[in-house]
Amino acid sequence: MDKLDWVFGYGSLIWNPGFTPAEAVPARLGGYARSFCLRSVQHRGTEAMPGLVLGLDAQEGATCRGLALRIPPQDHDEILDQLRKRELVTDAYREALLPLELDDGRHVQALAYVMRRDHRQYAGGLSHDEQARIIAGASGGRGPNSEYLFNTAAHLAQIGMADDDLEALTRAVQGLLGGQP
Repeated sequence: MDKLDWVFGYGSLIWNPGFTPAEAVPARLGGYARSFCLRSVQHRGTEAMPGLVLGLDAQEGATCRGLALRIPPQDHDEILDQLRKRELVTDAYREALLPLELDDGRHVQALAYVMRRDHRQYAGGLSHDEQARIIAGASGGRGPNSEYLFNTAAHLAQIGMADDDLEALTRAVQGLLGGQP
């Protein structure tokens, strides 16, 4: 893969990229949807009780809004290594270099972590109620699964990219947790 200058954040990379980007620019990616389609067995769940986290799921006609994060050149190799250790822990994602349209009019190629539908952790097509039940009950090495959902929904809204599906899921999970944030 060529030297990568940009990474696409669509979930936790928006609010916890693990590095300070040289630039963070709102962007859109065509052909993919943000979806709770990955069973998390480490970060937000366990093998015994998997959680659910977001993945980029290929979907014709879909568009995913997120942030294009430019990797600072002086820290490039270290940041890329950290991202790979974080995102490829179970090989459920594959790295892809995908075209982004930035809100400022630029077009860039960005590294994105795309869901592998052939992986055992793929969980596409779950009902809204099933997603809420799983997220409300799971916790892993990085904390409660609900915290991941709440942080992602809140940060998307904060940057002007409110996601109606994530907000509805947040309300459902809060209801299951007895109204706790």
